Amino acid sequence: MSYDALLWLSFGGPEGPEDVRPFLENVTRGRGVPPERLDEVEQHYLHFGGVSPINALNREAIAAVEPLVDLPIYFGNRNWHPMVEDTLAEMKAAGVRRALVFPTSAYGGYSACRQYDEDILRARAAVPDAPELVKLRQFFDHPLFVESFAEAVRVAGEAFDDYRLVFTAHSVPVSADKAAGPPSEGGHRYSRQVEEASRLVASALSIAEYDVVWQSRSGPPRIPWLEPDIVDHIEALHGRGVRNVVVCPIGFVSDHLEVVWDLDTEARDRAAELGMGFARAATPNGDPRFASLVAELVAEMTSGAPARKLSSFTAAGCTVNGEPCAPLCCEPAKRPAR
Repeated sequence: MSYDALLWLSFGGPEGPEDVRPFLENVTRGRGVPPERLDEVEQHYLHFGGVSPINALNREAIAAVEPLVDLPIYFGNRNWHPMVEDTLAEMKAAGVRRALVFPTSAYGGYSACRQYDEDILRARAAVPDAPELVKLRQFFDHPLFVESFAEAVRVAGEAFDDYRLVFTAHSVPVSADKAAGPPSEGGHRYSRQVEEASRLVASALSIAEYDVVWQSRSGPPRIPWLEPDIVDHIEALHGRGVRNVVVCPIGFVSDHLEVVWDLDTEARDRAAELGMGFARAATPNGDPRFASLVAELVAEMTSGAPARKLSSFTAAGCTVNGEPCAPLCCEPAKRPAR
């Protein structure tokens, strides 16, 4: 099957102080996040001048991929400009009829995968006679993804004679993780994939003992989310006598704000208060292997290249025009009645 373009689909982030509040309102719309939580997170962004690194990092990654694929690449976001609806209208005006979509998330689950399908559905509904959009598969177990993180951990670990390796990914509500994947699979696709990616990276480094924890929860306290939180876990490690920690943000593909604030600021500061050594492994975004990974995913669809993967998980996440990749896959959790 032939394709005319590649749509790089991401989360989006503010690029100035005046963008922060409307961006956060876009992110949390309909999720019941209290205003005081928005006030708190707004200060995180303002700490960095109101600019999230994510858009610039995406543009750098796109520039690295462009020489490797024989397709024009368009950039669209869910929550801030360039909005995916506007990008899709631009693609249609340029004559694009069928495009691949690279979502900047390696995993399954509602937030990590199906919400990108909702972005596609929304964008196509906003653009009459929109191009067909085929989303690329999940890549948490791709050899280049694993190699990139393994090298990043190795480099970070050079700071210490010994350390505890801690993998972290974005927390989600327990109910959302339970619904991640098709019902026949038993749920928990997101957390199981994060655990598998962590195992693959640790195995590549011959590290037998490590931890998988979570970060960046944003929902109301009454709703249980995946735990433990990274800061709580650092405190627990200190109580066990651990002197140094290397944190690997296995759930993220770039050093955007939830990495540079939650890890490089909050977690690092807490470790320092406890007298612990702290090092954070880099995310893959700036690694040339990440660009090659994207090019390989494209080649799977354009030339039938074999899918390279290191786990026994079923390849998933490839969808057409935003329809789920399997019946009832990653159904969004219904909010409890008040």
